[in-house]
Amino acid sequence: MTLISFVVPAYRVQGYLRECLDSILGQPESDIEVIGVDDCSPDDSGEILAEYADRDPRVHAVRLPENAGLGPARNVGLDRAVGEYVWFVDGDDWLEPECLTAVSDRLRATRPDVLVVDHVRAWWNTSTTRSGMRDVYPEPPGPETFRLRERPEAVHLLHTAWNRLLRRQFLVDNGLRFAPGWYEDVSFTYPALMLAERIGVLDVVCVNYRQRRTGAITRTRGERHFEVFEQWHRVFRLMERWQPAVDELRPVVFERMIWHYLTVLGNGERIAPELRPRFFARITTDYRRWRPPQGYPVPPGVDGVKHRLVAAGRWRTFSALRNAYLARDAAGQRARRVKRRVTPVARRTARRTRDVLLHEYYRTELRRPVDPTLAVYAAYWYRGYACNPAAIYEAARRLAPRVRGVWIVRRDRVDTLPEGVEYVVAGTPAAYRTLARARWLVNNVNFPDAVRKRPGTVHVQTHHGTPVKVMGLDQQRYPVGAVGMDFAGLLRRVDRWDYSITSNSFSTQMWDRAYPAAYTTLEVGYPRNDRLVTASRAEVLRIRADLGVRDGEQVVLYAPTHREHLPGYRPPFDPDCLLDVLGPAGRLLMRSHYFHDRDRRTLRAVDRDRVHDVSAHPRVEDLYLAADLLVTDYSSAMFDYAVLDRPIVIYAPDWEAYRLARGVYFDVTAEPPGAVTRTFAGLLEAFRSGAVRGEAAEEARRRFRDRFCALDDGHAAERVVRRVFIEGV
Repeated sequence: MTLISFVVPAYRVQGYLRECLDSILGQPESDIEVIGVDDCSPDDSGEILAEYADRDPRVHAVRLPENAGLGPARNVGLDRAVGEYVWFVDGDDWLEPECLTAVSDRLRATRPDVLVVDHVRAWWNTSTTRSGMRDVYPEPPGPETFRLRERPEAVHLLHTAWNRLLRRQFLVDNGLRFAPGWYEDVSFTYPALMLAERIGVLDVVCVNYRQRRTGAITRTRGERHFEVFEQWHRVFRLMERWQPAVDELRPVVFERMIWHYLTVLGNGERIAPELRPRFFARITTDYRRWRPPQGYPVPPGVDGVKHRLVAAGRWRTFSALRNAYLARDAAGQRARRVKRRVTPVARRTARRTRDVLLHEYYRTELRRPVDPTLAVYAAYWYRGYACNPAAIYEAARRLAPRVRGVWIVRRDRVDTLPEGVEYVVAGTPAAYRTLARARWLVNNVNFPDAVRKRPGTVHVQTHHGTPVKVMGLDQQRYPVGAVGMDFAGLLRRVDRWDYSITSNSFSTQMWDRAYPAAYTTLEVGYPRNDRLVTASRAEVLRIRADLGVRDGEQVVLYAPTHREHLPGYRPPFDPDCLLDVLGPAGRLLMRSHYFHDRDRRTLRAVDRDRVHDVSAHPRVEDLYLAADLLVTDYSSAMFDYAVLDRPIVIYAPDWEAYRLARGVYFDVTAEPPGAVTRTFAGLLEAFRSGAVRGEAAEEARRRFRDRFCALDDGHAAERVVRRVFIEGV
């Protein structure tokens, strides 16, 4: 028999689901199954479950015809489970590596009905908060099993389904299932504890309970939080049915109910101010209805005062005390912030003074009306006219001519702008004025922190590549590659986004996790890739001629990415050796990452007859069109170039080091767009042998294109313009 059936419900968790599944399937215990239940999720959660089911026989994917909610979705998984134990793991949480060894050993040794495991709360900034297990059990609880009446303190362990494993036959024999609605864990976990003959506690952290910045019901205000009352009513109705067997447990369970009600009421992110008096009144009603005749253990201190105020129905006094405590905490926080802001006057420089004056000018411009026709564009930290913003700008000029587009560029890049493009220079009053008054702001990176999101304005984040390496908040787990990053500031910038443009569902999933905020995703393909689809043969020949390529020459573009964790690193690459293999008809274009635009020595290539350093070329799309083959490593260039359906070679000499230090979202050596080599000698051999265009490489590229390039049909920019500039007006 399978030991553990994992039931993983999935609804709007596409950014986290892969991590969850990988954490389960990567455990050393193989005697498991995973039942993924797609609760009719509107995102790609269902597709992810199906993908994992296709490649791993331990995974079974179920799709519900309509959204049923977390409780019913878990029931569907329970009905299909065959394991001796069932573990309900939420799709946005993940397991600790190798924790299943300790769990399996305990299950096999003690055969409990319920085994509670430890967890930590995992916050967006990578900090963790320990659970209350040590408070409940200051000393390790040991392997012995017990009944709840023997150790009633176990009710103080967090009452969730995901921090415990339950014997499946125990659930079936007692008819234990999840009720619909919010707070469904309450009416499932407490009855299970009361009925269990053998309860175990394993003080090993197994679950990382993700504290999501957006999307969690615990951070969603509304009347649905009143559903907590009906869940607790179910518990007490069951206790009445089971009398007198559970009478002695009634006091501790009652205390937990009042504690839970007060926890929900005290959370300002759940109960809006206008709903709090009514919620408090419901607590008082339940207090008087369900209070045990023999009394219950009233907690000491402030918590005890709260209980007594609930018993008396004194909302005004309760509210006044709550406001007093909140005011005290706020005052303390303000004092700490003021202390941190104090800096010596001597540190202020002339440059700082200029920045202050410009900022004041910007604030003045913010008070002027928004220009309803103005759109401001920028790319790569004002490096010039490029990428997705340029493609959107061109489409907007054609489809929405009433929109006036203005670019912000660095002074040293003004001469790279196409003729007729209106611009302002970054850091000047004109640039601040444009930023302050624009109706639309379009960028493939973030605008500076000083930029404010005005009411009625629309911020469009186009991004600039499908991610191989981890990005955003995920970089916190790889500090070597995230030196100097301000993640709190990053989130403030992300909160300005109204739209996030993605080129494929994989990018959408990763951005959801890396940049959690309330923006709308436009999964439409990459606007910059439209040109790769629509370019005519005549245009390609013209570009090749401009680059000095002669008829019949085979052009190889080498475009490695940069390594933040290894400044100055140069991938081993000898252009002359590659040209020897290519033969007299070969030509090599070498392009450094745009981060190296001030270091032309990056590739150590000099222009000569058949080798060209094209790092300064203003439009990388021209280079893609000109090239017959791409050699890259972990650059997003592979996703764009794949649109052309031409050969790609992954040359990854430092793959293991890069993966461990910088972090990646998927293994490009296992799921490549073509041939793969880890050494320069292997790269040369791939060309000599023809493997770069072999059958295996062709099949790999087909799979890669199906996964990442399906939306790049030449109309992505048009879709963005219609949604943002036309339909959004």
